[in-house]
Amino acid sequence: MKNDGCLKVGVYVDVANIAQNGGYGMQYDILREFACRNNGVAMRLNAYVAYDEEMANKNPEYRKKSQNFHNVLRDFGFKVIVKKVRWFYDDNGVRYGKANADLDMAVDALLQSERLDYVLLVSGDGDFVQVVRALQNKGCRVEILAFKNVAHQLRNEADVFTSGYLVPDLLEPEHENGNKHYRGVCYSYFPEKKYGFMRYMKDLRGGLWITDSRNELSPYGTAFVHSSQLPDNIDERELPNRQQIFEFELKEVKDKGMQAENIKAIYHY
Repeated sequence: MKNDGCLKVGVYVDVANIAQNGGYGMQYDILREFACRNNGVAMRLNAYVAYDEEMANKNPEYRKKSQNFHNVLRDFGFKVIVKKVRWFYDDNGVRYGKANADLDMAVDALLQSERLDYVLLVSGDGDFVQVVRALQNKGCRVEILAFKNVAHQLRNEADVFTSGYLVPDLLEPEHENGNKHYRGVCYSYFPEKKYGFMRYMKDLRGGLWITDSRNELSPYGTAFVHSSQLPDNIDERELPNRQQIFEFELKEVKDKGMQAENIKAIYHY
């Protein structure tokens, strides 16, 4: 279904899952921009949050921070679905809390998909594999975005998996000495020549499949990397490796283009 050539987009965020798995501090305005990058219109923006009423009654600071966070989400156009923490005891008498949003998120996505062209599920939980399949069978394109601890089958089932680490400004990278850092993958490497190339996302335009940075429609940039700049814990024989996320600075070298320097390995899928 199209609306004057625009894709109808639905975004469903498992906030607790993301925050606990590398995405704490994720910028939800950037997330919305990323989801709508292909001339999309945000029809549904749902954020499922856990809220501990018991903690809120005891800790005014927790209550205030939670309310402020929910208000920020609403300012960016998200509907906030609050899942209250419920407390239980295991067989050993240990108390634990649960505020599982999986079922609500799955049902909402499936019901609302009737009016959507594209669904972005923001979670790494493998329980969503069947949801992805069901959405695809209903004609929706389904993308997954997450940071750490992403279920392998979920990544493979999605039409596209995007590491949240790679989306510019979605998660603030470390800054040292005032220099901006970028994140990318080593997509080409020649061990015998001791060099290769990094690919990084430079903006949020559409066309993630246009990986050739020479194409003006590509959202990617390419940077030369020399073995001397690689971290000590990286085995060059394992490169290229698109499952390894690197963070680096960029330096423009005359007549050679961009070069990656001060490289750190930050996550491996």
